[in-house]
Amino acid sequence: MIRTSKPSAFVLTTLLAVAAPVAAQQIENELVLITPVARTLTDPALAEFAKYAKEKWNVNVKTSALAAGTPVAYGRIVEWKGRPEADIFWGGESALFDKLAEQKLLAKLDLPKSVVDSIPDSIGKPKPIPLKDPKGYWIGTVLEPYGLVYHPRLYQRLGIEPPKDWDDLLNPKLKGNVAQCAPTRSSSSHATYEVILQRDGDEKGWAWLKRLGGNTGIFTARSRDVPAVVARGEFAAGFAVPSYMAFEDRLAGHDIKFVAPKTAWITPEPIGILAGSKRPRTALAFVEFMLSERGQNMAMERGVFPITPKHRVQGKPGSQAEMAVEFTGGIRSYFDVEVTNIYDDDKAQARYEQVNSQFRKEIESVAEELKRK
Repeated sequence: MIRTSKPSAFVLTTLLAVAAPVAAQQIENELVLITPVARTLTDPALAEFAKYAKEKWNVNVKTSALAAGTPVAYGRIVEWKGRPEADIFWGGESALFDKLAEQKLLAKLDLPKSVVDSIPDSIGKPKPIPLKDPKGYWIGTVLEPYGLVYHPRLYQRLGIEPPKDWDDLLNPKLKGNVAQCAPTRSSSSHATYEVILQRDGDEKGWAWLKRLGGNTGIFTARSRDVPAVVARGEFAAGFAVPSYMAFEDRLAGHDIKFVAPKTAWITPEPIGILAGSKRPRTALAFVEFMLSERGQNMAMERGVFPITPKHRVQGKPGSQAEMAVEFTGGIRSYFDVEVTNIYDDDKAQARYEQVNSQFRKEIESVAEELKRK
């Protein structure tokens, strides 16, 4: 028995030594995202994931992100025809992920059942916002409201109360003082246009949007530029701003505040692995990382909210997490509050180009005329 146990121990030690390099290769050493999500969230996410991969698998993962607006990113993925130049599509409207899945351009997510089950099917009433795909092709990563930003000192100078809802941006004293990004260039702006149209109906909705156009002093090239110009005090308010984009300007020390109106659209920032990905194991590891406590904590410190009820934005006094809570009006989790959602994603996608075309014709091309009214 003693003689046989020694060789067995030796064999076991040898097998473990051989297995170690194999375990180290459980994921590939590169990851590429294509995403409309701003670098203020993607950069720290990729950096923290790289640390995590090194700790867990001892693999140095080279990470990068192809920045592209949601419609552009979707178009490029379709053009790749299953031979993608990226591994993951992250962010934007979930309806586009559904369309990619229908075209067999997304791979099913082989996530642990406990991870999938930790995320509710939806949030909000009367129109529930889906937080994951029942067929398993995409899953939400964080909750992020599209709201308003304003510059407190400019508001004081103009003699008006801080905004609380969309309608407050129609104040005549704000003429020329509102910044927004065209819905043709921004999914957050497009979704918020739809919120107004679906709240008021087409006739009243477009009349509302034209009045907003009359108060608009700039249509920025990117949605990220909207909070930036408000933070610098160039404009008093910004329309259709993702919370985390504005939070970055607050972290930089600017005097800027964020408001999520009652009917603000909340995106789950879906994520999916592209069919034909060259690095599917690393892609899946990144998705699972984003849904872990470590990934959620990293994201919450950037001004977004947890995708699961078990997590809440919380940190030490003076921490970025607590600053984010103050910045977004004291909310720690959208599962703690009543979420009112009127946005119908199917309706919005069915008339996506129609809304863009009407915007170009009735607002963008006559912006100067609207200001004079």
